[in-house]
Amino acid sequence: MIVTENLVKDFGTRRAVDGITFTVEPGTVLGFLGPNGAGKTTTIRMLVGYLRPTSGRAVVMDVDVTRDPVAAQHKIGYLPENAPLYDNMTVEEFLSFVADTRGFSGKEKRARINDTISRCFLDPVRHQPVDTLSKGYRQRTCFAQAILHDPPVLLLDEPTEGLDPNQKQVVREMIRSMGREKIIMLSTHVLEEVESVCSRVIIISKGKIVADDTPAGLKKLSPSYNTVTLTLQAPEKDARSAFTALADVHAVTTIASRDGALTLRVEPRQQRPIAAALLEAARSHAWPVIDLQTDPGRLDEVFRRITTTEDTSMKTLGRENAA
Repeated sequence: MIVTENLVKDFGTRRAVDGITFTVEPGTVLGFLGPNGAGKTTTIRMLVGYLRPTSGRAVVMDVDVTRDPVAAQHKIGYLPENAPLYDNMTVEEFLSFVADTRGFSGKEKRARINDTISRCFLDPVRHQPVDTLSKGYRQRTCFAQAILHDPPVLLLDEPTEGLDPNQKQVVREMIRSMGREKIIMLSTHVLEEVESVCSRVIIISKGKIVADDTPAGLKKLSPSYNTVTLTLQAPEKDARSAFTALADVHAVTTIASRDGALTLRVEPRQQRPIAAALLEAARSHAWPVIDLQTDPGRLDEVFRRITTTEDTSMKTLGRENAA
């Protein structure tokens, strides 16, 4: 596992990471989120052993990173933001160099290079100089060096930064497939990416953990969660009156009324599910329902609220309370 206990990092008088504690099990793709300057990259660099904590400890696969960073690094694949490459090497030469530094040789070295090139879809450019690669192929080459030694832990800092939608999809598929058996921790600003590949999310702000839950669990904290947009054939006044009278309905707003179709926005009390009650009320009045959509909540709403207000009550659906 990855285990951090009261991890702290100071830079002079500024505290970048302030007492972070969490555990990550194998088979988890963890999205590590926060605004700029929140401490994401600093935390990852401490986990990799590139920065020494001011206090606290980090353990990766039973190895204390502070006591033996080299042993921990054997178990970690690290993709830093803007990872450096040797532009004068071909893709295959670069991966051969990485394999040498990892201590591989002979048939095992060749097998690992070939397997990694295949897994990262680099065959079309394996003999191409790095400085001629597109942004997408450069990023995949950086990803390849991180997984060449088949580590049980991957730490990825902005893995799809600067990629086009097609290139992002390729990298996400790679993360998703490897996440079934490894621990993958990725720092990103792309909330769409978190919903697509992550099974768990930690949000930090000003160096502290302010939320820890699944993407679906966090979306339940969105103000719009379980709000219903309903289109039906009904008199506006009667429909609004009937729906407002329901116990779990907080407010009813008319969005549109034309061509015999009425569209309403119905907000629940305390984000309770109301779709079934609305359908039953419509049925009892013989009002045909044309469309009904329930808002699943929005991660961006939760992220903005939690990182701008630092509302600690947002942890209500976090892992500790859920347990």
